Amino acid sequence: MGRVAHGLIARSLLRRNLAPPPFSSSAAAAAAQRTVPIASSCGTASDVATSPRLRWRLFSLPVAPSRSVSVGLAGALSFSLTLVTAAEAKEPPPPGLIPKDVVLYQYEACPFCNKVKAFLDYHDVPYKVVEVNPLSKKEIKWSDYKKVPILVVDGEQLIESSDIVKKLSQRFRPENSIIDEEETKWLRWVDDHLVHMLSPNIYRTTSEALESFDYIAKHGNFSMTERFTVKYAGAAIMYMVSKKLKKKYNITDERAALYEAAQTWTTALDGRDFLGGAKPNLADLAVFGVLRPIRYLRAGKDLVENTKIGEWYQRMEIAVGESSRIAA
Repeated sequence: MGRVAHGLIARSLLRRNLAPPPFSSSAAAAAAQRTVPIASSCGTASDVATSPRLRWRLFSLPVAPSRSVSVGLAGALSFSLTLVTAAEAKEPPPPGLIPKDVVLYQYEACPFCNKVKAFLDYHDVPYKVVEVNPLSKKEIKWSDYKKVPILVVDGEQLIESSDIVKKLSQRFRPENSIIDEEETKWLRWVDDHLVHMLSPNIYRTTSEALESFDYIAKHGNFSMTERFTVKYAGAAIMYMVSKKLKKKYNITDERAALYEAAQTWTTALDGRDFLGGAKPNLADLAVFGVLRPIRYLRAGKDLVENTKIGEWYQRMEIAVGESSRIAA
């Protein structure tokens, strides 16, 4: 392996040493870092929920051990190659087109915000995050647009997740800015169908609703006095809202509908690593971003255990690689 590859490995190992350890049953309740969407829109206080981070990478495939020494050597080599592959998979824009200042106003739980982050991470565009309080929304009082995500790129305000991604894609790759018919179809499917499967599943039962809201009460942008109300009142409200959404979208069995959506997506891949072929396209990034917030909840674990989407998701994790988020 060349000097550049070893450098990438070393930097990646340092970053990953800071990450939480893989899932274990004893640490499940304590290991939390991500959130999950409450509703299919990120425009109101009811759009923020939580997801305990039950393990570092839910969709990883198990590796069968052999002899202890061989496992250590082979594992280190495999891990190293994976890190290099991940670093090479990203598609940063040409140096002259990389924005100087990118700020994302978001709810960590919002699937649409996570779509934008998946795009930025894959293209290795550094960005800062401002977590918006869904009750007061004081962080976005400066804007006439009162929903998230809002992305400010070198002073220019961009809104609506699909429009943000398309505009940035055209800006970063002007020579390849045409979105083909298949990609357009699945981008629309994500917004019109997939996101609507989330809330009925993560708030399917009172215990699942409380699981989701437990994290946001601790890690969301709330004052001490707001946390108790957010957890219990929020969970109760969203449990009821999820039942209305279930009726609105003619869902009879929440899990079956979620599994069917996953099957629809994996069938569309038609044997390809990604919908985009050898590399992810905008539709791959959109599906990945939307699913990111639920992957450590009961619904996310059930999704992997009962469908074939896990292998594609793992390939996406490698392709997207480390977050390009920087300190605000």
